[in-house]
Amino acid sequence: MYPFFFRTVLSRLDPEFAHHLGMAVIRVCGIRPFAWIARGLTAPAPDQRVHALGLDFPSPFGVAAGFDKNAVGVRGLAALGFGHIEVGTVTALAQAGNPKPRLFRLVADRAVINRMGFNNAGAEAAERRLRKLRRRASDAVIGVNIGKSRVVDVENATGDYVASAVRLAPLADYLAVNVSSPNTPGLRGLQAVETLAPLLRAVKVAADDTPLLVKIAPDLPDDEIIAIAQLAVAEGLAGIIATNTTVSREGLRAPASVVENIGAGGLSGAPLKERSLEVLRTIRAHVPADFCVISVGGVETASDVRERTDAGATLVQGYTAFLYRGPLWARQINLELARSNAAPRR
Repeated sequence: MYPFFFRTVLSRLDPEFAHHLGMAVIRVCGIRPFAWIARGLTAPAPDQRVHALGLDFPSPFGVAAGFDKNAVGVRGLAALGFGHIEVGTVTALAQAGNPKPRLFRLVADRAVINRMGFNNAGAEAAERRLRKLRRRASDAVIGVNIGKSRVVDVENATGDYVASAVRLAPLADYLAVNVSSPNTPGLRGLQAVETLAPLLRAVKVAADDTPLLVKIAPDLPDDEIIAIAQLAVAEGLAGIIATNTTVSREGLRAPASVVENIGAGGLSGAPLKERSLEVLRTIRAHVPADFCVISVGGVETASDVRERTDAGATLVQGYTAFLYRGPLWARQINLELARSNAAPRR
């Protein structure tokens, strides 16, 4: 039913408007009694639980940052069966993001190009919403992804990240430092080890006991990925999230003219699958076994989730396939994972 609805209705709507429409439905799913009904249909099987970052995750599969930028749909997303929700990217200062249009579908590629630019209501607003969630004793595992405010110069980025961490780390189950979006000028330059080390050090102090992770780009060469992995371990971080969107346009089915007309932005979805898996394997080969690696990029099915965990991912995230698979996406994955766990091993 959902593929037909997507082809006939959603695909004709502006992608950003369709996202807001979908988020309104998701928010309703988090309200009683709808949440009870949804949870009854979507809850992961008990044997899918994962212990990581000192936390118990209901399943290894969660929502990547970017889907719920302002922590407004956490309860609904949890009710739909996601094992954790990473909200954000949140910046210290509220910002509108880049001019519209800034979100584009590549249906033939099951992909999306975005240049949203960290549009969000800011750390103070996120803090209020997260406090409200915690007062309601929400059992959702909530990660908070923080980034640099656009108006802050790169040279002053550390203080900007620290300001967000001070507000949000006490309310987060884990904190993720985003230095890998292609849509904020100069941000990816922070991935250089000599720049990243003092930044992570300062944010870790601000985060205190909250597990801290760093999110990296897939476009880095392998030697830089290894250097960041080693830095993360040396600095006592809890993990790495790999990967963000890519600036590559290689291997797309969409006509080159269409892709060129869309212009700049980060590509996510199925075309990112192979590189994301490569980065995961590279990182896992250079970090301790108990170091948390969250794999994201091109994940659509339970077999994709299983492939990532078999390759060493502690947890797995998705985002873009939500658009193509619909609101019961996590349910489909949870059911398939439960079946594969129950199948006899040969």
